[in-house]
Amino acid sequence: MLTDYHVHLRPDDVDAGADAFFTPANAERYRTVAAERGIAELGVAEHVYRFAAALEVWRHPFWMRYATDDIDAYCAFVREETDLRLGIEADFVAGAEDRMASLLEAREWDYVVGSVHFLRDRAVDTDEFDVWDSARDPDAVWRRYFETLGEAARSGLFDVLAHPDLVKVWGPRRPRPDGDLRRFYELAMEGIAESGIAVEVSTGGLRKPVGEIYPAPDFLRWCVEAGCPVALSSDAHVPDQLGYRYENAVELLEGLGVRELCVFEGRRRRLEPLG
Repeated sequence: MLTDYHVHLRPDDVDAGADAFFTPANAERYRTVAAERGIAELGVAEHVYRFAAALEVWRHPFWMRYATDDIDAYCAFVREETDLRLGIEADFVAGAEDRMASLLEAREWDYVVGSVHFLRDRAVDTDEFDVWDSARDPDAVWRRYFETLGEAARSGLFDVLAHPDLVKVWGPRRPRPDGDLRRFYELAMEGIAESGIAVEVSTGGLRKPVGEIYPAPDFLRWCVEAGCPVALSSDAHVPDQLGYRYENAVELLEGLGVRELCVFEGRRRRLEPLG
């Protein structure tokens, strides 16, 4: 089985409104491409910050610009007008865990994807609010990122840990620590191993400046050795990105001895053979 759970029905543009993209016809375009590419399990996980309810969790200026849609209307659309699994991509916001838990627990998801996009109020993967605007020491940024990733795993809020080494997204466009990067991965490993969270293998990084799968092979190897199951996704924002370069991801997983993928329903996880 192949899966794609970390999927968005629209681009990240602020004017990509729900009315234009949360339609049965658009969902069917995704379903058609998934079927053509052998993806049996397809879900959607819109960014939490696109919904007005997210402002009860965090009122960051970036979120305030985007948070316009009705989260319950989104849930109703997916449940009633599509056959997609219902997910959400929820940011880990340190200090706001209780508020995020309240938002998530009020809805019946199939799965919750957890991401670290911000370090305090600075962004890891957007030009605006870029953490690198004020950072001078790449070791400090990477250290803080992986410490936060471990906290996100340990929080218990999420079923899947998305693009686990997102901090590398910019590739040569941003500073990168010298030497063996495993010294940063180990900062997150205790939280990941203790939580038993599913670790996402995402081909989305192949479309980014870094040009790599998330996570790096050494990081993924440690997660697999710690007993973490794998969730396979593309982080698609248009139908043609579904299953993007999955052959690379499958080769990586098979090389590490991974033979099963996570499947989710009602926030319950089971494993199915990778194929």
